[in-house]
Amino acid sequence: MGMMDGKKGLVLGVVNDYSIAWAITEELHKQGAQLGFTHLPDKDPASPKMERRVRKLVDPLNPVMVCPCDVQKDEDLDAAFAMAAEKFGTLDFVVHSIAYAPIDDLKGPVYAVSREGFKTSMDISVYSLMAVCHRAKNLMTNGGSIITLTYLGGEKVIPGYNVMGLCKAALETSVEYLAHELGPQKIRVNALSAGPIKTLSSSAVKDIDKTFKLYEAFAPLRRNVDGPEVAKSALYLLSDLSSGVTGENLHVDSGYHVMGAPVPDAKLD
Repeated sequence: MGMMDGKKGLVLGVVNDYSIAWAITEELHKQGAQLGFTHLPDKDPASPKMERRVRKLVDPLNPVMVCPCDVQKDEDLDAAFAMAAEKFGTLDFVVHSIAYAPIDDLKGPVYAVSREGFKTSMDISVYSLMAVCHRAKNLMTNGGSIITLTYLGGEKVIPGYNVMGLCKAALETSVEYLAHELGPQKIRVNALSAGPIKTLSSSAVKDIDKTFKLYEAFAPLRRNVDGPEVAKSALYLLSDLSSGVTGENLHVDSGYHVMGAPVPDAKLD
């Protein structure tokens, strides 16, 4: 028997097999969960590249549903959760793995972020979690667990993370407020703060390769983490093992976040 046998949930944010959302998906599937997925709508319906990419990954898992969803559009969110209600009836968990900042705003200094770039970044990276919780709560009639993904750049300055750091700070605060508000319905809301992993999103962060080396040199475990390690922690937060945990920001980063200074024997070469 799997830890998630009989559990039903949505995963938002699978892009490719390098994404953290996919590592979480594989672990949930292995543990017996029934899964549904959303993906970015294709600009050209006649050439559904995004849908094909996601379906190539998820179809072997026999998903209960796969649907397009632009989290900046309320009608898309409404349609996705209406489909979830039709296909699942109720939900036990949701994985929110969605973040975005326009590349020019992400790569430039925070003081130079455009007004529209800031709005877009916050809308997709932060407001989307609130919008998802607003809809998911109606399907979690027996309680449930919602997780989102964050990073240390929301707590401390990580050069190169820039406007996304502001977004993650807001995201982590929203987790605490959502945990408070949804707690009476036995719905838990938590965040996973993963160390740097080579994904499509991380490739857009300036000097990310230097960050990988920093973790190997400074983290208490003297190494980076990988997707399966993050996925196992996600499983903990989504399963009954964490029934008393909500409003938490769980770091899965080889302990890097506890360090305040470099270790004496650190080598960055």
